Amino acid sequence: MRNAISCDVMSQPIRRTSGRPQSGALRPRENGRQHGCRWIEPKLLERFAAEQTDAHRLASSREVWIERFGEDLLINYQREDALVPARQTLAEWCATAGLAVKRVFGRFVPRQNDDRSAPVLLEGDPSLPLTTTVQESGLVYGLDFAAGYSVGLFLDQRANRRLVAAYGTKKLLNTFAYTCSFSVVAASVGGQTVNIDLSKKSLDRGRENFELNQLGTEGHRFIADDVLDVFPRLAKRGEKFDTIILDPPTFSRGNKGRKFQVEHDMETLLMAALEVAEPKARILISTNCTRLETRELEQLARYALKLNRLGGDIHREPDLPDIPADFAARTVWLTLR
Repeated sequence: MRNAISCDVMSQPIRRTSGRPQSGALRPRENGRQHGCRWIEPKLLERFAAEQTDAHRLASSREVWIERFGEDLLINYQREDALVPARQTLAEWCATAGLAVKRVFGRFVPRQNDDRSAPVLLEGDPSLPLTTTVQESGLVYGLDFAAGYSVGLFLDQRANRRLVAAYGTKKLLNTFAYTCSFSVVAASVGGQTVNIDLSKKSLDRGRENFELNQLGTEGHRFIADDVLDVFPRLAKRGEKFDTIILDPPTFSRGNKGRKFQVEHDMETLLMAALEVAEPKARILISTNCTRLETRELEQLARYALKLNRLGGDIHREPDLPDIPADFAARTVWLTLR
């Protein structure tokens, strides 16, 4: 019999019974060491339902994290030997929580981006379409489990998307827009958007997200181009935005093979954003690069303010109830004065 490992259940551990592994005990091992996994409290599912949200995290650790997308679940794992215990513990947790599941997908997360691949179906009906939809705060987003490594919605940006709505955004610049989830939120409160991404396919999915929410695309632009090439054009035309999203990938290649590395180029990106920011604009600075911490983003924001002789305030949203801060993207908001 395998040894059970205690796992924090975000303030409510599940007790071991009948000699079976604890529900909520993911047990990936590394060099003989045991690593816990934090699970949400089952009662949090009721809160998400009340918020019209069925896309969120279920469990988080360094080597395994599990996401819910409606009736589909996605197990992300960094080591092959972590998958089997994750599946077992997930089944036990879902039974305890009463969570109905149709399919379970797995996604191996290698150290190198070039080795990444789309999720694979582990459990469920293989005849079901790999495209589906989920809700977040009442808005609908399309997902595609066959489209590539990412399925279509970054769950750890939920609080920041909510803030875009709370701000009453009027004109949003969404850089590295992917499937335009921030823009859907802005459009839902009457804002206009400019969406920039190198991938035309991603922007097409963004348009589909507008359609899913019965939002017209008039007054919204979708630009398949290098963000750093578009910024000067926007500045030259005198365009200004009251909300700007900077959430670049850790590494990418732009036009003419130009390398973008967030550790080196986030400063350039922020400086360009300030050129098109309205007075009192709000700028989201975000990264999932594990080598950058929140305090470094704050330092970058202060440096940019000083260099441009601007005043501003820096804050970050409270942690999400389902995603611990150390397992989420690092984000700060810069609000100009």
